[in-house]
Amino acid sequence: MIDLYTWTTPNGRKVSILFEELGLDYTTHAIDIGTGAQFAPDFLKISPNNKIPAVVDHDAGLSLMESGAILLYFAQSHGRFLPTGSGYWTCMEWLMWQMGGLGPMLGQAHHFLTFNKGKAPYAEERYGAEARRLYGVLDARLDGRDYIVDDYSIADMACWPWISRFEWQGIDLADFSNVRDWYLRLADRPAVQRGYHVPKFVSEIPMP
Repeated sequence: MIDLYTWTTPNGRKVSILFEELGLDYTTHAIDIGTGAQFAPDFLKISPNNKIPAVVDHDAGLSLMESGAILLYFAQSHGRFLPTGSGYWTCMEWLMWQMGGLGPMLGQAHHFLTFNKGKAPYAEERYGAEARRLYGVLDARLDGRDYIVDDYSIADMACWPWISRFEWQGIDLADFSNVRDWYLRLADRPAVQRGYHVPKFVSEIPMP
């Protein structure tokens, strides 16, 4: 049995998309970060950083926090969506790029461009520009490729939910045609569609 503690955020959706792609049987626990549920003592025992997502794999007697670690654990243990050979390190390279750059910087863009617009013009300019730079990096990587690595992998699953909030980042996907085509390619996958709506339906997947 697997328990998934999550919310309707890009980091949460990474894991539910992987679980749906793997066809796992799991129980979802909604942690409403808008009401401070992530600070509950019981959740703290599972996720010491008070962040979603977190999982408990009861069969293995293991609990994990941090979306990247969770993706690696389940992809590796099920032998899917994680390349071998040199492709493994390429996948790691782009997974770390997402966790260290794309996610944190786009999160700041959400904060200043969507939720606090007009309060900090310098921050809006800084994070808006960085969002566009990162989209440019991803667009260049996807030139001539269907996926970030040779085949569909956890690198794609890690990046896609962040790109799904392109409107919050002030991004027009028409400016990044390779990213747009990749985004639509993944959005057409039934498992991505199911995983996007975990732990609850908020809206349809945004379309450019």
